[in-house]
Amino acid sequence: MAKEIMLHAVDIDKRFGPTHAVDHVSLDFYKGEIHALIGENGSGKSTFTNMLTGIITIGGGTFELDGEKIAPKNQVDANHHGAAVIVQEQGTLDGLTVAENMFLGDEDQFMSKGIKNTAAMYKKAQELLDGYGLAHIKATDPIEHYNFEDRKLVEIVKSTWFKPKVLVVDETTTALSQSGREELFRVMREVRDDNRTVIFISHDMGEVLEMSDTISILRDGEFIKTVDAKDVDQDGLKTLMVGRKMSEHYYREDYGQSLSGDVAISMKGVSVPGQLENLSLELHKGEILGIGGLSECGMHEVGKALFGASYNRTGEVKLGDGTPINDINAAIDHSIAYASKDRDNESLLIADTIQDNITLPSLRKMKKPLSPKHEREFAEKYAKQMSVKMVGVSQFVSALSGGNKQKVVLARWLGAESDILVLDSPTRGIDIKVKADIYNLMDEMRKQGKAILVISEEIMELIGMCDRILVMKDHKVAGELERSRDLTENDLISLMV
Repeated sequence: MAKEIMLHAVDIDKRFGPTHAVDHVSLDFYKGEIHALIGENGSGKSTFTNMLTGIITIGGGTFELDGEKIAPKNQVDANHHGAAVIVQEQGTLDGLTVAENMFLGDEDQFMSKGIKNTAAMYKKAQELLDGYGLAHIKATDPIEHYNFEDRKLVEIVKSTWFKPKVLVVDETTTALSQSGREELFRVMREVRDDNRTVIFISHDMGEVLEMSDTISILRDGEFIKTVDAKDVDQDGLKTLMVGRKMSEHYYREDYGQSLSGDVAISMKGVSVPGQLENLSLELHKGEILGIGGLSECGMHEVGKALFGASYNRTGEVKLGDGTPINDINAAIDHSIAYASKDRDNESLLIADTIQDNITLPSLRKMKKPLSPKHEREFAEKYAKQMSVKMVGVSQFVSALSGGNKQKVVLARWLGAESDILVLDSPTRGIDIKVKADIYNLMDEMRKQGKAILVISEEIMELIGMCDRILVMKDHKVAGELERSRDLTENDLISLMV
């Protein structure tokens, strides 16, 4: 029996200034399949799906969804035509309740004679949350009461409860713990088994092969090839993505290095209510110290606490010379950098330019203000060093892909020449090539004597890059592991669970 086309995309095209983000791409997506769309950062995959789901306008070409030509004006319009998206970054709005976020733009179903039946809205929202196994999330709560992962789970419900014909999952797994990923994968399989279609965007080649039936590759905005998942391996996909064979050796290959006796920064008896309990650690100069664990173990709060960004923090954070670090200004003044997992809200000024984002933490160190020309050259230098795909440094960060936003974050702290770097999920949403570049950069900084704290949910990243790993469980350190050729994922997992 021949497969039926769900989405017929013909000659889809989009430019941003001189950048050809999507270059006349034609693709078919079939009913009853999970169809992965992969490529390096800036390859055009998110731009393609953003046009389909109404986030941006279509530049050229046509989308035909289940026999109907569509050109969504916005996300709500796309939903009404049967296309929905779960985005990589945060897709819920502060100041609204969980239920209000779930039905934002679609409140008409609860309106009668111009009056909204709020009780009915909350009742339906809670029934949906309960049905997805998310009873711990309350429909009446303000959305900001929940952490990044729970908010992402709310988005999954928001984007799927009305059974869209096409569901786009855009790098969503990078924001989720293992249990959250399993819930998302369950939903994706449910969509496929209901003879609908999933378009799955991910940089994790393992999960692409595990979850997908079909895989299409974009490169520099152009369509390269569509393959059956069963007919290709990770190396083959990487080669198609970058146009050449990629080396697997991008982790550190040195072992047996002794740690410096010089402590760059330490935490002693640090607690944050509900997040950390009596945490103590030392980060040495020339060391990469890893922090790992399962979701809600407290590991992401470690970076905030060290950087002076935690609320209600108790205990001591001190530099090696005894200087206390109690707030963000003190951290920046003493050459500490922090890259948060939540890029859009905590690491970037989304409404500002690439130039402003890169130069901001360096301005206070300069003896005199830079001229506009020198400020632009400064930003260009570090943007190019991190291979940011952009029209120019005057481009707004909000227009960049998730991976290129992360490059801007790292370019900012590279330019600041920070001595201590706290990197929370540094390669989240980053393609294979740039991931290798970031690892090389971390290793070079380590050799220069800089101290790096890496917080990561990717176990192999911790094993491959760190001199020591602290594994957290229930807001405490459950164990410490030293760098070794014999260290395995099971060694970390046994301490996490």
